[in-house]
Amino acid sequence: MKVREKFILISIVVTLTVAVVALFWTPILWSFLLIAPLIIMGVFDILQKKHTIRRNYPLIGRFRYMLESIRPEIMQYFVETDTEGRPLNRILRSLVYRRAKGQNDTEPFGTQLNVYHSGYEWLEHSMYAKKNPQDIGEFPRLLIGGKDCKQPYSSSLLNISAMSFGSLSANAILALNKGAKMGGFAHNTGEGGISNYHLKYGGDLIWQVGTGYFGCRHDDGTFNEKTFKENALRPEVKMIEIKLSQGAKPGHGGILPAIKNTEEIAKIRHIKPGIAVHSPPSHSAFSNPVEFMYFIKKLRDLSEGKPIGFKLCLGRKQEFMDFCEAMISTGIQPDFISVDGGEGGTGAAPVEFSNSMGMPLREGLIFVHDTLVGFGLRKDIKVIVAGKIISGFHMARAIALGADGCNSARAMMLSIGCIQALQCNNNTCPVGVATQNASLVKGLVVDDKAPRAKKYHEATIHSFLELVAAAGLNAPSELTRNHISKRVGLYNIQTYEEIYPYMEEGALLDIEKIPENYKKFFHLTRIMS
Repeated sequence: MKVREKFILISIVVTLTVAVVALFWTPILWSFLLIAPLIIMGVFDILQKKHTIRRNYPLIGRFRYMLESIRPEIMQYFVETDTEGRPLNRILRSLVYRRAKGQNDTEPFGTQLNVYHSGYEWLEHSMYAKKNPQDIGEFPRLLIGGKDCKQPYSSSLLNISAMSFGSLSANAILALNKGAKMGGFAHNTGEGGISNYHLKYGGDLIWQVGTGYFGCRHDDGTFNEKTFKENALRPEVKMIEIKLSQGAKPGHGGILPAIKNTEEIAKIRHIKPGIAVHSPPSHSAFSNPVEFMYFIKKLRDLSEGKPIGFKLCLGRKQEFMDFCEAMISTGIQPDFISVDGGEGGTGAAPVEFSNSMGMPLREGLIFVHDTLVGFGLRKDIKVIVAGKIISGFHMARAIALGADGCNSARAMMLSIGCIQALQCNNNTCPVGVATQNASLVKGLVVDDKAPRAKKYHEATIHSFLELVAAAGLNAPSELTRNHISKRVGLYNIQTYEEIYPYMEEGALLDIEKIPENYKKFFHLTRIMS
């Protein structure tokens, strides 16, 4: 007998039994308060045609959907080990939480990582380690601004990566910005534009201008010079970043679900409220590398010489080389380039894009750095990276591979209370970080969370500098690929310099010096001398 028929039979038998018993003992009729709803739900399950499991297994089938709805919580709290969680494992999440709260961040009993597993990496220390950085004083800063920049910015080595108001709640933006002000680091606005929440505490801002030109757009979605200038000249805005693409969905454009597009957010972005907002996949203000360089110059002029850069997740290598050629031919250069890895992303993204589009950070960073060196452009352009930058080692590895500084999004979210609930795209974030639900947002107390962002930042920079000192180096800029070793097999260990040899300065400008792995690009180039 099938479950459906068994349910019908049991329902009839139970109902008749209660009715018969009620003839002798009427209080049993109260049991119908429990029995009747169950029978009604079971009948509804049988009659509905949308869910096969519930139709074939009335009542029992409902448990399948209930358990599925809490599967992420079951996995996170009861199943996954400290090293298995994704996107960030528990070791990294706990590290951020402890540092944000100012707690002991040391680990007992040795590493939980498999040091003999292919892919394991480590920083080579020196017998002649330098002085502990906690006794040195102020943390080192990074001066961003090239030859045409009139207002260079002294940046922290670690800043808040791009996350828009809309993707994040008002209280999350307030907490991050106040933390940035307290800790002396910068807060990237994300492509959603500058809100009052970005301005309330006066934290340094990196204003990101995306393909939708939110905050500097005409009604038809094209770039608006007037509103751009008004925002760019704000004293809080220290740098402007043109977003070409991002790690989670390169070539797609940003996504703001309709449920998050409130009246307030729509006003800031100059769009209609209550509709899903999909940013265009590419810019309308330029259509080729040369036009892009002149767009950079336009923004630099309109902002009265503030640092202008662009962010991309690397795709076709040839296109980045075209950018470099355009820099040479026009004499116009960005002040910085932000390289996002395909593993990046904090908001909504199509699964195929998130999993299978865009170059991972390490390979993207190495190509960008080496190509700039090969064209003789690297000395004037700072390179910033983002993509799972959580710990001091992540910073050390990125800078050793060619970066000047780092941005972090997910770690900063964790520092203000994110629990990796993986509900960023549903407006149901239980801790009020990535939602516009007012009742959930209210739970995030700005004055409590802002100091945590500051503490996480400070502890992570300190940890990074300890690694630099342990390597026997005087400054982060002395880190090289030779300082990071990687297991590429059970019995094979190589440094990153052996895996990715350095590019010779200006090698791509001399046909005789072009490395073998770059020669394939040059049958397409147009501006080689």
